[in-house]
Amino acid sequence: MPVKESLKQRAYHEIKEKIITCVYAPGVMLNEEALREELHVSRTPIRDALSRLEQEGLISILPKKGIVVSGLSINDINYIFEVRLLYEPYALLHHGPKMQDEAIQKYFDAFSLPVQAHSEEEYYALDDAFHVAIVDAIQNPYLSKTYNWIHNQNLRFRVMTAQFIKARLEQTNEEHLAIVTACLKHDWSLAAKEMENHLRASKNATFDLALCSRNGDLQKEK
Repeated sequence: MPVKESLKQRAYHEIKEKIITCVYAPGVMLNEEALREELHVSRTPIRDALSRLEQEGLISILPKKGIVVSGLSINDINYIFEVRLLYEPYALLHHGPKMQDEAIQKYFDAFSLPVQAHSEEEYYALDDAFHVAIVDAIQNPYLSKTYNWIHNQNLRFRVMTAQFIKARLEQTNEEHLAIVTACLKHDWSLAAKEMENHLRASKNATFDLALCSRNGDLQKEK
């Protein structure tokens, strides 16, 4: 029988999901009382959830001002991709052999299909699982915790840049296929290089949108 989710866990997961999917957009002020009414829970679960989300960098609790959803800036793009470029090629180069061939084959088969064979949600879930599986090969809980923090922010970028990213999905799929092809050959040096190329292309695409964005979703640092 599945374990019933506690009120604290439910509040945390529901608020986090709305932040990651930008239902609560960057820069928006949140109200504790409104959150209580929306989620139908007491003050304690809400405060526990907000404390966890602040530790993850998704909100800031400002004295005498309130709760604000953390912004996403040009600097944030730099920081996030800097960490990903350190972790993901490293994971393939030094820990790739820990990945099971069956799992790699599954990703090869999926990325060999046309992008249109997947729904948008399915493709993004596949993309997420692929990158997480690579980092998980390191089997370092401290690194995984840091990567999860970065991963949450990266998901917000994806939602905010969805229209732009659609135009790059074909290229993204080709980059993924190049990575898994090298993995199947157990050429971990090539796999790491292909991952680096993929991340740099993704970073450049995100920068392109951020610099030309007119709607203010990505806030430039002054």
